[in-house]
Amino acid sequence: MKLTTIHPKLPMRNKAITKDFYVGQLGFVACGAADYEDYLMIKKDQVEIHFFSFKELLPQENYGMVYIRTDDIDQLYQSFLENNIAIHPNGQLMTKPWGQREFSILDPDNNLLTFGAGE
Repeated sequence: MKLTTIHPKLPMRNKAITKDFYVGQLGFVACGAADYEDYLMIKKDQVEIHFFSFKELLPQENYGMVYIRTDDIDQLYQSFLENNIAIHPNGQLMTKPWGQREFSILDPDNNLLTFGAGE
């Protein structure tokens, strides 16, 4: 027996806004066999993220986080800058003391997405 993939679930307040951010701005595509009112599944390359409706979510109290690895962190970072994707104020592209080259963004519900490359 082996584990094969993981699909994190994050909260969203508004499905249309979340879908627009991930699909319209980050280049994900909607996936799944059905379109549920309170649930969203998106995918890009080998990364799949699910979202559940949490209309009462207070973004400033949301601690949802996902770490996504990429094979070209510099190109990804540049593409976000070129597409006016806001980089987290404390998440500029840099090599961390633990050897990972990383940057971070926040989605509309303050879920933190950190992108990284390295060993």
